[in-house]
Amino acid sequence: MVELWSQYFLPLLEIVGQIILIVLPLIVCVAYLTYAERRVMAAMQMRIGPNTVGPFGLLQPIADAIKLLHKEPIIPAKANLFLFLFAPILTFSLSMLAWAVIPFNEHWVLANINVGVLYWFAISSLGVYGIIIAGWASNSRYPFLGALRSAAQMISYEVSIGFVIVTVLLCTGSLNLIEIVEAQKRHWFALTLFPMFIIFFISSLAETNRAPFDLPEAEAELVAGFNVEYSSIFFALFFLGEYANMILMSAMASLLFLGGWLPPFNIPPFTYIPGFIWFAVKISFMLFLFLWIRATLPRYRYDQLMRLGWKVFLPISLGMVVMVSSVLVYFDKLPKSGS
Repeated sequence: MVELWSQYFLPLLEIVGQIILIVLPLIVCVAYLTYAERRVMAAMQMRIGPNTVGPFGLLQPIADAIKLLHKEPIIPAKANLFLFLFAPILTFSLSMLAWAVIPFNEHWVLANINVGVLYWFAISSLGVYGIIIAGWASNSRYPFLGALRSAAQMISYEVSIGFVIVTVLLCTGSLNLIEIVEAQKRHWFALTLFPMFIIFFISSLAETNRAPFDLPEAEAELVAGFNVEYSSIFFALFFLGEYANMILMSAMASLLFLGGWLPPFNIPPFTYIPGFIWFAVKISFMLFLFLWIRATLPRYRYDQLMRLGWKVFLPISLGMVVMVSSVLVYFDKLPKSGS
């Protein structure tokens, strides 16, 4: 019995504990990201923002969560019941699953697999299914139009993100996220691959349906897009999934281009600060850019969105793949397989 416990149950409990240590702080961060967004946008637009529930309004996310949990879940009469309820669960679950391969430092990662980038890309590509299912299962015109927009938008910008990732992989020769970060000890890829960093960030805005690319939720045209028929906890799951994806894309940008947990300068006092704090600072900086852009830029028209993805980002990213690989081959710097 003792052998069975040590061989099977103890490792399982350890994994469950690590999952809880990742998921619970992530949900808290998602809640307070909504607070940060409202405060940052209020400051940029010369408003006050939430400031009454608790000191400085810090309890506002908790009050919002309690209100959403107490709301009555309303299900349209003609909706496909199973798919209607399954869509927000799928969206939220996928936003959590991708964190399995995200390393917080060189020793702290839930699943240190050799194809971490491929796993993340596959999980993020599945995210569109939750939105498509929600739009179709609602059996309503506006949600369906929002779902169609989201499908076209995410497919368009995933192509560019794929080429961006290829350039990073060419420079590192590995799909392992820890090895990608370790390859940036001398310099961050945001410096040597700056155009790809910009394309990755802007494509992240489109992937997460954030302004100025929030066409699937365009209030002026589609009321609220794919989630217009949702209420209560099911709307909250979509909300949590969107903001968790924002944090995830910021984490990936930090790992691929900003050196992950590595300090900006490998000298004291920068090296005295723990790696996961540097990682958190870089994620916070990327999230601030998300909020800054929402507060300042108007929404794109749909034809502008498609033109930017297919006629600007795709040729540039494809050209950069050719240029980076050519430079690496010319200077004999292409990583050897297995290195």
